[in-house]
Amino acid sequence: MKAYLDCYPCFFSQALKTARMITADEKKIHSILVEVSRVLPTLSFEATPPEIGKEVYRIISDMTGVDDPYRHLKESCTRQALSLYPELKRLIESSEDRILSALKVAIAGNIIDFGANAEFDIKRDIDIILSQDLAIDHSEALCRALDEAQNVLYVADNAGETVFDKLFIEEIGKRIVYVVREKPVINDAVHRDALAAGIDRVAEIISSGTDAPGTILDLCSEEFLDVYRSSDLIISKGQGNYEGLSEEARPIYFLLKAKCPVIARDIGVEMGSIVVMKARG
Repeated sequence: MKAYLDCYPCFFSQALKTARMITADEKKIHSILVEVSRVLPTLSFEATPPEIGKEVYRIISDMTGVDDPYRHLKESCTRQALSLYPELKRLIESSEDRILSALKVAIAGNIIDFGANAEFDIKRDIDIILSQDLAIDHSEALCRALDEAQNVLYVADNAGETVFDKLFIEEIGKRIVYVVREKPVINDAVHRDALAAGIDRVAEIISSGTDAPGTILDLCSEEFLDVYRSSDLIISKGQGNYEGLSEEARPIYFLLKAKCPVIARDIGVEMGSIVVMKARG
């Protein structure tokens, strides 16, 4: 999905918010915004949001020397999610359809997002999402694909959300390769975040090879691309991965909450909707 013009004000807002997390020096923050404004026009008009986001967060890191400004927030979200794990595990185990319940829990975890949605309450929002209907519901097709699949690739999104992914993976009961970012970007999960959630106990963890806040295949490592090409089912979590993979002609299922109007419009749902959607490509 190419970036829309509506995305550009969001990038400046994210840059300002992130810079203020790092420093109170207004001149430094101003310099960061000036550099962002200089670089954005040099990028291709066909660039995807994750490609643009990669450059924005590279500028912030280069100009502040801070490579993981969201680390303490990611750790906090993971702790909160782990505190909900026993309750959510019981909910899944007592449900009539465990795999569907675990799928809904995994989607509910997508509320954790400091890029598109910095204001959230994990417990409150999880309860709301679990009571929501899916605006696009390809869950039956996904469950059939899971039954038939031998090699499942699970592309992660945010730290903390990883705990909800673990609950779903436990119900899948298949060999899973779980993909995280190579380096920190916003609150996207990296290897240590996946370990903190216990993903290593239920899946093999690999890196996409890039620090883009989404899966941009041209930027990914050969290790990841080999697994991507050989997987017979791909589960893609969150908006950033949707932005990078939405045009791909692969057996991909997108699990996400539409947290921004651009994504909602591109998918064809209302803002705040949750979806399980097979790739159109």
